[in-house]
Amino acid sequence: MRDEKFCNSNCPFTRAIGTIGNKWKPIIINVIGTRSIRFGQLDAIVPNISRKVLTEQLKELEEDGLLQRLAYKEIPPRVEYRLSEKGLAFLPILEAIKEWNIKYEIATMPLETA
Repeated sequence: MRDEKFCNSNCPFTRAIGTIGNKWKPIIINVIGTRSIRFGQLDAIVPNISRKVLTEQLKELEEDGLLQRLAYKEIPPRVEYRLSEKGLAFLPILEAIKEWNIKYEIATMPLETA
């Protein structure tokens, strides 16, 4: 859900957080990366997100110009998502956040059990 107070702020940083500031959007952007991907693939890759929330987040990312929705006129219909130029420009920022977290995270990741 978009926070309109943040998106309509006079502060550029606050507006940016309003656009990409919830927990799902950066994850979705990171998963899509430089490829085209279908809804079902995103649903399978993004952990613990409901289909409803994924749909809402994709719509908001498209409205904010970070994502392109490509609908193919085929039977059965096929829809793919890819990042726009604006979305691709956000990838280095996400990479910097990942590097920052790796450098400063305190807790270690739990080991996966087989």
